[in-house]
Amino acid sequence: MESIAKYAIVFPGQGSQEVGMGRDFYDKYEASRSAFEEADDALGFSLSEIIFGGPDDELVKTAVTQPAILVTSIAALRAAEAELGRPLSPYCYAGHSLGEYTALVASGALSLRDATVLVHRRGALMQEAVPLGDGAMSAILGLDMATVRSICSESSQGEVCSPANVNAPNQIVISGNAGAVKRAGAAAKERGAAKVIPLKVSAPFHCALMRPAADRLRDEFAALSWKTPSAPIIANADASPKRSIDSIRTALYDQTYSPVLWSDGVTAMSDAGVGLFVEMGPGSVLTGLIKRIVKGVKTASVSKVGDIKAMADFLGRSAVNES
Repeated sequence: MESIAKYAIVFPGQGSQEVGMGRDFYDKYEASRSAFEEADDALGFSLSEIIFGGPDDELVKTAVTQPAILVTSIAALRAAEAELGRPLSPYCYAGHSLGEYTALVASGALSLRDATVLVHRRGALMQEAVPLGDGAMSAILGLDMATVRSICSESSQGEVCSPANVNAPNQIVISGNAGAVKRAGAAAKERGAAKVIPLKVSAPFHCALMRPAADRLRDEFAALSWKTPSAPIIANADASPKRSIDSIRTALYDQTYSPVLWSDGVTAMSDAGVGLFVEMGPGSVLTGLIKRIVKGVKTASVSKVGDIKAMADFLGRSAVNES
């Protein structure tokens, strides 16, 4: 098998959730089961019951979705490590939006308990920042960043409208006041967008309307116990590696109301020599995006027990430099 000089572990964000996710990890691996139990205990209610049994309208609530995806992703990572019989030591970690918090747990910068409570709080603060229905998000496919920025500026008309997620070349999500986002969507179609897809979200994430949530989260960050991560975290806010606690907290604050520069982050990891991206957690959205962003890298997705053995065999046989 071709050797891989460096690998990265990446974690999905909100939108990848589904009822029943992670149940097979829970049933098979003690390490995964303990992750769900720890999250339940930290929150004071049975998050795992909602994850495994729904109902869906409860799971999709932002304050529930965020800790649910985080703990399921950590359960996937712990299952992979149990199968390998050793901790995974990637060159770096990254996560899409919420997934950046999961990356902090995986790297040891935050405990699972603290992170679970923090993202539960994050979800609630994001929901509270903008009344339901006042904000919106839409995905614009087929236009570049400069064009989307111009459209947002022209469409804002005194309201907020800006790029929120730069997911891949020509796949950009915009966010802001509902009227402005609707105007921008119409303008994007006129400018030749292949598709404009309104997203089913409960709040307009990663735009200036989230600034109040960011300010309150900064106080939450200060109250937590932090450790230096075992490997760099590639930040959403500026697509650069973070190791110091101060830089990590600043990056988390910024990403609350700033665009998620996922495409830039993946490109930076690839340019640094990362040849394998392993997505841990529900779904495989990031795996698909990574294939569109950089060519020639290897990808793997671990979202269920059936993926674990192949991933463990792959890492076990590969000459991976984990330093």
